[in-house]
Amino acid sequence: QVQLVESGGGLVQPGGSLRLSCAASGRTFSSYIMGWFRQPPGKEREFVSTIARDGAITLYADSVKGRFTISRDNAKNTVYLQMNSLKPEDTAVYFCAASRRRVATTSSSYDYEYWGQGTQVTVSS
Repeated sequence: QVQLVESGGGLVQPGGSLRLSCAASGRTFSSYIMGWFRQPPGKEREFVSTIARDGAITLYADSVKGRFTISRDNAKNTVYLQMNSLKPEDTAVYFCAASRRRVATTSSSYDYEYWGQGTQVTVSS
């Protein structure tokens, strides 16, 4: 089992940047696919990005492609989401998640067994 704790959220102006971090407990972090999801106010949770166990493969939602970068440091049990050129529509609670599915990556929230508590990102002037 793994516990996930996100940090780095906050209020930022349009065009600004934030870096989210997700720290995982346990010794088997490198055995999990890691993903970021978000839930905008009044909407359902949606996929943002995912990264393979070794970091070699990444996937992004079309809405964030070219602006967000996912990365991981298996030695530090941490996954990151660098968010640049933020827009008001990026406002959401951001969640990190871990999956043991035997695939390289997955964008389906149903494949993720473990979730963090979420961190609020608000993009507003």
